[in-house]
Amino acid sequence: MSERTTIIDFVEKYTHQFADHVYLREKVDGQWKEITQEQTRKTAYNIGAGLMSLGLEKGDKIALLSESRSMWILSELGAMYAGATDVPLSVNLGADADLIFRINHSDSQWILVSGNQLPKIRKIVPECPQVKKVFVFDDTAFDYKELQDNEMRISEVIAAGEEFLKDHYAEFEARFKSVGPDDYANISYTSGTTADPKGILLTHRNYTANVAQGNSVITIGENDTMLIILPLDHCFAHVAGMYTMMFYGGSIAFVPIGKNALATLKNVPVAIRETRPHVMLSVPALARNFKKNIENGIKAKGPFVEKLFNFALRNAIKYNKEYYNRGTGGTFWRKPLVDLFDKILFKNVRESFGGRMKFFVGGGALLDIELQRFFCAVGMPMFQGYGLTEATPIICANSTGHAIFGSSGRIVKPMDCKICDDQGKEVPIGQKGEIVVRGENVMAGYWKNPKATADTVIDGWLHTGDMGYICPWDTDFLYVVGRFKSLLISSDGEKYSPEAFEDSLPEVSKYVSQVVLHNNQNPYTIVMIVPEKEALKDFVTKAGLDPESREGKIAMLDKIQAEIDTYKTGGPHADLFPDRWLPNAVIICDEAFSIANQMMNSTMKIVRRKVEEHYADRIAYAYTAEGKQLHNEKNIASL
Repeated sequence: MSERTTIIDFVEKYTHQFADHVYLREKVDGQWKEITQEQTRKTAYNIGAGLMSLGLEKGDKIALLSESRSMWILSELGAMYAGATDVPLSVNLGADADLIFRINHSDSQWILVSGNQLPKIRKIVPECPQVKKVFVFDDTAFDYKELQDNEMRISEVIAAGEEFLKDHYAEFEARFKSVGPDDYANISYTSGTTADPKGILLTHRNYTANVAQGNSVITIGENDTMLIILPLDHCFAHVAGMYTMMFYGGSIAFVPIGKNALATLKNVPVAIRETRPHVMLSVPALARNFKKNIENGIKAKGPFVEKLFNFALRNAIKYNKEYYNRGTGGTFWRKPLVDLFDKILFKNVRESFGGRMKFFVGGGALLDIELQRFFCAVGMPMFQGYGLTEATPIICANSTGHAIFGSSGRIVKPMDCKICDDQGKEVPIGQKGEIVVRGENVMAGYWKNPKATADTVIDGWLHTGDMGYICPWDTDFLYVVGRFKSLLISSDGEKYSPEAFEDSLPEVSKYVSQVVLHNNQNPYTIVMIVPEKEALKDFVTKAGLDPESREGKIAMLDKIQAEIDTYKTGGPHADLFPDRWLPNAVIICDEAFSIANQMMNSTMKIVRRKVEEHYADRIAYAYTAEGKQLHNEKNIASL
């Protein structure tokens, strides 16, 4: 695929090559419905032609707001066949300024929406005067009642397309063949983790180039099934999911849609058991949940099984080491034990994931090395990857047979990657700096924002804003260590990245759920902690204290502090971070960081800016003599 192809070219090629392969799997009315690649293309034709018959012109913007489901992909492809630019929107956006901004800023004249999301659109359409028509997906979970004047069912669009193609196929073919590699496929809005949302312009060639690049580091088996958990509004799910599986002749399965995001998440275990996926796209937050579920399942089998599992886990971790060096350094003798415990213990763990899981691909945030070691030990490796939407998004990834735990994986090819200092000068191999890349996957720019474009893409090089270094002993591998442009700054001007500690503490401590560090040239660093309250209650109860008493809550605070202190000199994790970077004050948060309160984005990544805004008063308090004390009244009240 070295030629500059479009998404249309891509779909035409692979839906013909794998015409009878199942491509989409979706649970409808309790039964899994399958759609082949051939059916996918024909439905896209009908939707595209239907949109043309209703007046959609080439280059028109069409917003898409829906849960991840087959009709998302079918309608998006249909819109592209009609020459439109898709504007994917997150279902986590409320019917407020965020949604209005994206629709108006993108100049969207048309909207595709699921039934569950229709009330949001109805609420904000009066604030979007340029919108001509709203196309509603068939969805039995929602009572449409009467469609409004500007609304139309997608089934009617399909029917209109079938009629249009009878007499106007040549016109439709001319339209989709007129789409070029530099035409915009998406305006994909940033989630705003570090700044206000910007509309990222991704071209058809950006996508087809990144699929080919991704294939240089990860391979999927023909007829493999991928369970899509991540939202389709993100380009990671597009490239690593819908386009990659089409390329390999594999299929995509969707988690059945619940009444809300939490209900959908609860459907994940059932979807895993029923679809028996070979691969899943995941994020660290989900990976931690999977790990906890596995551990809870083992614990429920009794103390003997739990001790045996932990022994087997330690043995496998010591044998696997950092994956690339498995069995080296005198650990070869552990292999028979690894094989034995795999048969009697870990195989059962994999069965709970359908029994066919080959690997997870982790993205969205840094993946703690202990998580990688855990999943590899149980025979379902979770491989860290790295990318960002401005790079469409894959920049590097670990994979089966080619992984170094702790790294973000091999850099995709063809793509140039270098590390630069804060003056934009390239630094030597192995030295930390900003990750800068150049290739056909680099975005066309930010929609209506030439200044941000000029600041981010310089002479064709995308400045990612992320900090990392190239592995000195294998330059194919990239290490990502945090944000380059949002480092914490101590009072003496020293800069350091918070992400590694934030990922590590919840992984090594069962008493800590979420972590955010803060220091903006302040006298000391503070840490905002979402506690695992049930684990803390169990701890103090076993110590003979009432978890609801003041003494019990003080004991909980002391336990949290003890977990932090494991990173200090003399502690078991002392070598991970300098003592001067560790927090000197603790804030116990009174609510978890979540998508609902906008402190997490759609890929379950913590939005630092939102957390700091929400807890601004507590941060200010933590820099007072009273607030610096661990046992302050606000911390006690938050427990």
